[in-house]
Amino acid sequence: MQPTVVLVHGAFANSFSFAPLQAELGLLGHRSVAVDLPGHGFGATYLRSYQAPQDLEGLATEPGSIKGVTLSDNVAHLIGILERAKRNGPVILVSHSRGGITATAAANARPDLIDRIVYVSAWCPVDLDANGYYAEPEMATVDVAALAPAMAGNPAELGLLRTNFRTADPAVLAVFKAAFLHDGTDEEFLTFLNTFQPDENLDAGTSADRAQAATWGRIPKTFVRLADDTSMPLALQDRLIREGNALTPDNPYDVRTLAGSHLKWLVDPAPTARLLGELVGLLDSPAGA
Repeated sequence: MQPTVVLVHGAFANSFSFAPLQAELGLLGHRSVAVDLPGHGFGATYLRSYQAPQDLEGLATEPGSIKGVTLSDNVAHLIGILERAKRNGPVILVSHSRGGITATAAANARPDLIDRIVYVSAWCPVDLDANGYYAEPEMATVDVAALAPAMAGNPAELGLLRTNFRTADPAVLAVFKAAFLHDGTDEEFLTFLNTFQPDENLDAGTSADRAQAATWGRIPKTFVRLADDTSMPLALQDRLIREGNALTPDNPYDVRTLAGSHLKWLVDPAPTARLLGELVGLLDSPAGA
């Protein structure tokens, strides 16, 4: 039975960003499914105030559909997709960035649905909750405050995180580019920025959602390091790998490395497609069984 690669996006993203990667996977003969977590994709809220000319006061106060969406909602949605995919054969679950939190929690709950889990510069919390790592030395080079001018409204009042990705402020755009796609052209950067949605949910999980050795720990796992990632520095990626390996020393990560920034692997997807194709091939080997 043909394996299915299930792709889970990160914060403020959606399934649309996987289209070039899915094209490459398809041309290599691999089946894939890109997930829209609840409140993402066509379930997202794009406000009139977000359109040009922008109404910044409205943007700061108008409600969004993702309010109240929890990590449990994301996990339940992903498990439903994994169940359907598993009927057709083996499943490789691939997550990026914040999507790793959802993938990890789903793997804790239903390891039987996943034949390999892949993190592409993605969160897999082990020793700390995801938010806790921001105070650690490995994240010292990440200036979260630099993104503050792009934030809209009060998250506590809105019940969600809202970012104005359609700002024309050159200073804010420069911060976005440095964080997400510093190795891309300005045209590539603006194109990708316009695939982002303004709202994201607040729930990033608790200690109960960290990787668990008895469930998550028995799934073969790969970590794809992005060598030039400034949003999730290599030092943090390596720490997550070390923590995962310490949790399950008999089932360590298969570690791969790709050149590029946080989003370059999606803008130039051919190397990633070849790498995922190799992992599909491992499912046929005794080690991947």
